[in-house]
Amino acid sequence: MLTLDKVYDASRVLKEVVRPTSCIYAPKVNTGVNTYLKTENLQVTGSFKVRGAYYKISQLSEEEKSHGVIACSAGNHAQGVALAAQKSGIKAVICLPDGAPISKVEATRSYGAEICLVPGVYDDAYAEAIRQRDEKGYTFVHPFDDENVIAGQGTIGLEIYNELPDVDVVVVPVGGGGLISGVAYAIKQLKPSVRVYGVQAEGAPSMVKSLEQDKILCLDSVHTIADGIQVKEPGDNTFEYCKKFVDGVVTVSDDEISSAILHLIEKQKLIAEGAGAAPVAAVMFDKIPDIRGKNVCCVVSGGNIDVTILSRVIKRGLLKSGRSDTLTIQLEDKPGQLKGVSAIISDLGGNVVSIHHERASEDSDITECLLRLVLETRNYDHIKEIRAALTKNGFKIVNK
Repeated sequence: MLTLDKVYDASRVLKEVVRPTSCIYAPKVNTGVNTYLKTENLQVTGSFKVRGAYYKISQLSEEEKSHGVIACSAGNHAQGVALAAQKSGIKAVICLPDGAPISKVEATRSYGAEICLVPGVYDDAYAEAIRQRDEKGYTFVHPFDDENVIAGQGTIGLEIYNELPDVDVVVVPVGGGGLISGVAYAIKQLKPSVRVYGVQAEGAPSMVKSLEQDKILCLDSVHTIADGIQVKEPGDNTFEYCKKFVDGVVTVSDDEISSAILHLIEKQKLIAEGAGAAPVAAVMFDKIPDIRGKNVCCVVSGGNIDVTILSRVIKRGLLKSGRSDTLTIQLEDKPGQLKGVSAIISDLGGNVVSIHHERASEDSDITECLLRLVLETRNYDHIKEIRAALTKNGFKIVNK
């Protein structure tokens, strides 16, 4: 059974390996909300996952340790288990789907784990991990549905309370539910008045749907840029903890997550992966009820974003926040048109970052052409101002 004593014991054990992470004040996330960021993206391995993995392994018997551990993951849990096993001097086997990003495979390997690439997806890797556990006697380290793993994650709740004793609301990303179960349990034991909210991606709302129907549901499919919370089904234990200790679970879109990633980069100089930025997105876009004037702590759970998609995420964030706009303008094909368009945009402080001039189009008159521009803008009001000025000067914008 999970107890506060067990969470405190985890905190004691974890002093050997985890990095203390600060709660950074971030007033620009949402005007009127006293927002703080619990920076687990700066944790060793770049994620909170090492907490639960290390505490779980520390509680194994010497007999269990002698056989080693096995886990399946395409991301943060893999690295957490690998590092925890390395620190404990035991063997670790990590089963990963063969399509996992090379950067994550190599990061896991760098902590000394034996890598087993499995054809297929996460479910195939899970099946292979269970097969090897049964065949070779490894101890399986579950990514979220384990009391000791949950206790390890709960140490984040202790740290938030110790640093922010006046905290009113804690916002936590939710995949399988291990992180929020531990944080909510610890926080509610120490200060029951604190509200704890979970955040899931709109494309992977497994805990949301399960809580709505008061039973564990397995989604047919999940899809989100926040791969760390891309989970089809919550755990048995985590579902019960969420029912008992969590005040609500909300969802955010991939566009909102992208905006939050961009905000953290620009305003806080922090790199967060999609799952880590989800709580920030929920506060930015007013998904959490009654937080005006409150002290709100967002758990930025990890920073291991795949650099190959970071540029696309930033682009989505720019579009969502009104920092970028694409214009398609129908022009008369005569000298001076491009100069007129450029002058209006320049006078209003817009910046043209790309341009495409197309003379032949089946949708336009033979004497007309299309001009496609990508602009750097300040916000949505700035976009409206530029579009209105172009229209006022006789230019026809054909995309809304």
